[in-house]
Amino acid sequence: MALPVPIHHHPSWAPVFDSQKVRLAKIGRVLGTESAAGTVIYPPADSVFRVFEMDLAAIKVVLIGQDPYINANQAMGLSFSVPVGERIPPSLQNIFKELHLEYPEIYTFTHGDLTKWQEREGIFLLNASLTVRSGNSGSHMKLWQKFTDNVIRYLATARPDVVFLLLGNFAKSKCVLLPESQRQNVVYCVHPSPLSAHQGFFNSDVFKKVNKKLAQFGNAPINWQN
Repeated sequence: MALPVPIHHHPSWAPVFDSQKVRLAKIGRVLGTESAAGTVIYPPADSVFRVFEMDLAAIKVVLIGQDPYINANQAMGLSFSVPVGERIPPSLQNIFKELHLEYPEIYTFTHGDLTKWQEREGIFLLNASLTVRSGNSGSHMKLWQKFTDNVIRYLATARPDVVFLLLGNFAKSKCVLLPESQRQNVVYCVHPSPLSAHQGFFNSDVFKKVNKKLAQFGNAPINWQN
């Protein structure tokens, strides 16, 4: 698997991609070498940069994940999202459970594809690592971390009205990348993993808090139906 050539992204992301051409070329060489050696890498090559098809100006909320799903047919280039027809992973199941707790009369979730969150609602579904080796969580984190950290910095500078939804300690650690003035835009919560969801994620009203933050900027609330 080599990176898609050319790397596809919305024109609004050109400054951040142009400034990291050397880094991206190095990443491409590493992924190409691993692929040539028989390593299976997710997501598919044409989905690695899918999140960057979104216009920077359309972003209202940033939801940061750690890295792509490590099993076949799950990772699709959007954090937490899986294609229609795939089993909904446990953390995403818990996200849906919490949304139902907060809005019991509104939402029904039958699949895990969050494409509409990005395309319709302005939610930027960014993983800190854009690729992963099959079955090996975190295996490409060091490869991508500087690139995606720079993406977060660029986004925060270009869009000071964006709300950051940071679930769990890993996502929370990215707060240091934001200017001091923007840290009031952050909504924190426990990660929805089955290991931690009962320790502060459930009944947290985290999604209502996001909409409250958006209202402070005069933005419409998120419709969380996928």
